[in-house]
Amino acid sequence: MAFESFSAFLAMEGHGPYVWACYGVFFLLMIAMMVWSSHRRRAAIESCRRGYEFQAGRSEQQAARGAAASFTRVNVSQD
Repeated sequence: MAFESFSAFLAMEGHGPYVWACYGVFFLLMIAMMVWSSHRRRAAIESCRRGYEFQAGRSEQQAARGAAASFTRVNVSQD
């Protein structure tokens, strides 16, 4: 084993506070990034859902108003 005891492992010949602080900052940032990503993902999904509902409501309103243009079939003889 490289260290004689667990306390020597934590101290790492005087470098322990720096090493463990780096690990702590790394894990805190990773947790913060996961929470932030999850929040942004939910916000993006909610935004898409609202957009789809808006589009669906708009198409229902246009259907209720009637067609914007009307087309008439014209019979033309093929002589």
